[in-house]
Amino acid sequence: MTLNILSGGAAQGLVAGVAEAFRVQTGLGIDGEFGAVGLMADRLRAGTPADLVILTRALVTRLAEEGLVVPSSIADIGLVETALAVRSRDPRVTVTSEAELREALRAADAIFVPDTKASTAGIHVAKVLEQLGIADEVAARLKILPNGATAMRQLAASDARRPIGCTQTTEIIATDGIALSGSLPPGCDLATMYTAGVATHAANPAQARTLVNLLTGAEQRELRLRAGFAA
Repeated sequence: MTLNILSGGAAQGLVAGVAEAFRVQTGLGIDGEFGAVGLMADRLRAGTPADLVILTRALVTRLAEEGLVVPSSIADIGLVETALAVRSRDPRVTVTSEAELREALRAADAIFVPDTKASTAGIHVAKVLEQLGIADEVAARLKILPNGATAMRQLAASDARRPIGCTQTTEIIATDGIALSGSLPPGCDLATMYTAGVATHAANPAQARTLVNLLTGAEQRELRLRAGFAA
C-alpha cells in the first residue's frame, strides 16, 4: 500500500528524506506526483486520488475553502527561496542588485526555468524579466520546462557556453551536477511558504497526518535545512 501525494517539486527532496521513517511508522510507501503547484492543485480539483497535498500556503488555503483539503490538518513546512543555479563546473554567479542580475541574465546564452504559467518560480521569473526590462531580449534563450526539477536536469546536461538557471533552492540542491549559485537580489527575491494539508477524500487520512508530522516536526529541522528550506 502507498500514501498518494500531490506536491510541488520544492518538497520532493524532503519527502524522500522522510520516506523510510514514514514506512517504519506506517508500513506504507509514498507515491504520487511532484510538479508545478498550479497543475497539482488542478489535479486534485479534477479528482486525482490523493491523501495529502504539499503546495504553496495560498493554494492549500484556497483548496480548503473549496472543500478539498481538511482545514484542521493544514501545517506549514517552511520557506523556500527562488534562486540562481549554475552547472557544478561553472563559476558561481553572485548578484547583489537588479543591475547585476540584468547583466548576468544578458550574459547567459541559455536560461533554464520551470513553467512560467503554473509554477511558483517560473511565474516569478517571468515577472522579474519584465521588471528588468529584458523579457523580449532574452526570450529566445529562455528554456521553459514543465517543472523546476526538469529544468535543473536540463541545465546540468546543457552544452551551452554560459547557461544559468532559476528555480527554487530545494530543486537546485536536489539535482546532481548543479550548484546553488546565489539568492536573487532585493526587489527581485521571493521566499514561498510551502504547506501540507490532508485531502478531504483521503483514503489514508491518519497516515497522511503522520507524514505531515514527520515533515514539520522539530526533529526534522536539520533535514529541512539541508533540503533547502529556510525554516
